[in-house]
Amino acid sequence: MPDADVIIVGAGLAGLVAATELADAGKRVIVLDQESRLNLGGQAFWSLGGLFLVDSPEQRRLGIRDSHDLALQDWLGAAGFDRPEDHWPRRWAEAYLRFAAGEKRAWLRGMGHRIFPVVGWAERGGGNALGHGNSVPRFHVTWGTGPGVLEPFERRALEAERAGRIAFGFRHRVDRLVVRNGVVTGVQGSLLEPNESARGMASSRVTVGDFEMQAGAVIIASGGIGGNIDLVRQNWPARLGTPPDSLVCGVPAHVDGRMLGIAEAAGARLINRDRMWHYVEGLRNWNPIWPQHGIRILPGPSSLWLDARGRRLPGPFYPGYDTLGTLEHLRRSGFDHSWFILTQSIIRKEFALSGSEQNPDLTGRDWRLILARIRGRQATAPVEAFKQHGEDFVVRHDLDSLVGGMNALAGEPLLHAAAVRREVEGRDREIANAFSKDGQVMGIRNARRYLGDRLVRTATPHALLDPAHGPLIAVRLHILTRKTLGGLETDLDGRVFGHDLAVIPGLYAAGEASGFGGGGMHGYRALEGSFLGGCLFSGRQAGRAVARMV
Repeated sequence: MPDADVIIVGAGLAGLVAATELADAGKRVIVLDQESRLNLGGQAFWSLGGLFLVDSPEQRRLGIRDSHDLALQDWLGAAGFDRPEDHWPRRWAEAYLRFAAGEKRAWLRGMGHRIFPVVGWAERGGGNALGHGNSVPRFHVTWGTGPGVLEPFERRALEAERAGRIAFGFRHRVDRLVVRNGVVTGVQGSLLEPNESARGMASSRVTVGDFEMQAGAVIIASGGIGGNIDLVRQNWPARLGTPPDSLVCGVPAHVDGRMLGIAEAAGARLINRDRMWHYVEGLRNWNPIWPQHGIRILPGPSSLWLDARGRRLPGPFYPGYDTLGTLEHLRRSGFDHSWFILTQSIIRKEFALSGSEQNPDLTGRDWRLILARIRGRQATAPVEAFKQHGEDFVVRHDLDSLVGGMNALAGEPLLHAAAVRREVEGRDREIANAFSKDGQVMGIRNARRYLGDRLVRTATPHALLDPAHGPLIAVRLHILTRKTLGGLETDLDGRVFGHDLAVIPGLYAAGEASGFGGGGMHGYRALEGSFLGGCLFSGRQAGRAVARMV
């Protein structure tokens, strides 16, 4: 007799969604994970909890006119599907957009999920109507951030565990898929020694035994490769230039990509492995949790962006506009870092840090702290802590001293004060004029037309050299690893295809391991808020499909 109806590899968000759908259908489920119970929920716990929704009540209350057709236009413009293997990714994208414009919000709300009322405007693009970017704000932040997204599924999973429908096997590292007569029938692996390291910290890999389990189906929900810098460099696409010598990690070390290789060795088809999503606004965490821990700045539109030699980035490579386009541009600079120059007024209004632990107001559902974020002279406490303790910040009261501090931080005199001053003063002249040819200045004014940005995300336009808005601040930016956009090729039920293009019986995938569906539903670029949403949708699809089949 099988040990369970279904084995799920990975106790992150996608795995929990699939497990709870199966348990609700009366199936017996085993969820295996190489980390301890303290890491239940995986990467999602650390996220800001942003969700991509289309034509939501929150959008409509803010005067945002959105539609499925507009969202599809934006998605396809960002994805750029252009390969024969994009057949299933495109079908997943179309299905996910129907979900995001349809039952997604109500489904979550029925489990107690709530949304912060101000919708964010991420990945603004800046090209043309049919190109990359969100035409309107769609980034819905969960009230409670990442932990708030996980809450309903953790609650349901733990209830099912008490009822005997779900069993968790923590510190169980899967090393092999068991395949008999072409059918995946279970897993084999190693038992890792008990380890109670805090959530997110690197844990021991000492083995104390082995195991084998059988089931009617196996769902791989083990995540991507973002914590494995060697694998990131190995898969780095030539179109983005050479891999950086210096990278910081935006995900814990256990996001190692092992299961992708294990599935491929068992015959699974891995596609679009060169598609990946990394940020260019990374900071070295002054208080790290995992190795090479980086934090991403979620910038508003006003900071002046310079490359390592002080050349201003051209449009549309402004803060918050085009993540991978900016990454490609910066890789041609010959350096692994770039710079923001801003003021205290800008950092106070526009800087947010990605992550549940960096947003105690939203994570703790604390309206008092929210109001302090909106009205206070200082930035949020985590941002001010980075400004004080972070190695990437330079704070001065005049521009020449600021440039001197930037050169000292870089370790070589790459920046010339006169050239930086020319960029800053040129930008300030455009701010002083009611009309402008400067694309970034036009973008700032466009952002201020949106109530949400005017309230919480875009500073009142001002000259960087205006002492009333000082001091001046420079921030050194690193490239930060995050998401794998390719993955195991699946159909709309999450069934994994083999090298021979036939479905492998008994094998399913969900979440980042499947490129969030199909082997890469984002194509080349994401519109943001769609990573957690992809885990939710693909986990639900796979869970419901397996429940019908087993």
